[in-house]
Amino acid sequence: MGNSLACFSEKNQATKFRKSNKSSRSFNGNVPPPCISRSTSRKSDRIYLNSLRFDQGKCDDDYIREQARVAAALLLQHHQQNGTLTQFERSVSLRETLTSSRKQKRIPRSSSCRARSLSDSIPQHLELLDQGTDVESLKNKHFVLVHGGGFGAWCWYKTTTLLKESGYQVDAIDLTGSGAHFFDSNNITTLSQYVKPLTDFLENLDDNKKVILVGHDIGGVCISYAMELYPSKVSAAIFVAASMLKNGQNILDMFSVQLGLNNLCQRAQVFRYANGKNHPPTAIDYDKSLIKEVLFNQTPTKDVELASVSMRQVPFGPLTEKLTLSATNYGSIPRFYVKTQDDFAIPASLQEVMIDSNQPEQVFQIKGSDHSPFLSKPQSLHKILVEISNIPPKMNLKTTI
Repeated sequence: MGNSLACFSEKNQATKFRKSNKSSRSFNGNVPPPCISRSTSRKSDRIYLNSLRFDQGKCDDDYIREQARVAAALLLQHHQQNGTLTQFERSVSLRETLTSSRKQKRIPRSSSCRARSLSDSIPQHLELLDQGTDVESLKNKHFVLVHGGGFGAWCWYKTTTLLKESGYQVDAIDLTGSGAHFFDSNNITTLSQYVKPLTDFLENLDDNKKVILVGHDIGGVCISYAMELYPSKVSAAIFVAASMLKNGQNILDMFSVQLGLNNLCQRAQVFRYANGKNHPPTAIDYDKSLIKEVLFNQTPTKDVELASVSMRQVPFGPLTEKLTLSATNYGSIPRFYVKTQDDFAIPASLQEVMIDSNQPEQVFQIKGSDHSPFLSKPQSLHKILVEISNIPPKMNLKTTI
């Protein structure tokens, strides 16, 4: 949201074998079947067949050996095609001899044919797992992502993909009247109504489960509201370029701190009056021609296009509601803040004011990020989220509200 709110105090092929069914010949009991010849010339065939009359015993042995070779060849082909070929180890003596030989004279590998290590196949965003993260512990680490004003669960698609590929459980919530949640924003008048999809999610969460809440923009106020209601189900809260308020504050109060310092953001916001101009606004919309400059100034063009057709109005009523936060509930949960350096919606200076007045456990900064780091700097945001998830929880944490 922007400072103009202040004016309202606001993812075989099987090979087919063809069997050659040749006509079988009848032989009496004194003459063995002919041996299989690998010669294709008639002269060779005659010589080979004449030999049968003089050395039937030799032919028996040749026949058996040839049949054995054919059977072995077929068996080998079968295993190769079905991936069941077993690599047998060499004898110990042979292995030691080879090892000794290699040590005496080893030919250097070129960089293009060097032996691959396990880490060669690990994507960049999984490197943290390779560096000692306990994979089993990830099963119990569950992120719940809460979008900001006008956004929806869709905006987290890069972050959701990275976290899931790293082994985390992830859920992105559509708040009331946002994203795929179909409800008229003009009819959302309270914070509890707006945050209901999140509180319903936490209400249905098993009592022995905890989640890490991540809020962006006014999603910060939404996760604060949920922290107060369900402190036992939240292990940590991460505010990403978000409104991190104190007890008794509302969003409009916070933005009034920098009234008039961001005229661009004010010009991008369009107020809607469903109840008439004589009544307070019912929703806030964004001028599509200005959203890139305000919200996505460092975001790839394709994502800006996605946002331009996906963003919806922001309900105005919840922005005016003051938060009720306590040290016992909200204050018992570790909070972390992620600053966005090139943010034109909630400027870095305003983020610093919130950090100073409601100090979190730790502050992180994403350089070169606009107001939407999940689109402009997804890898950087991902690394921060993973780092925070690995910070041991503090016991009996209480902060002043």
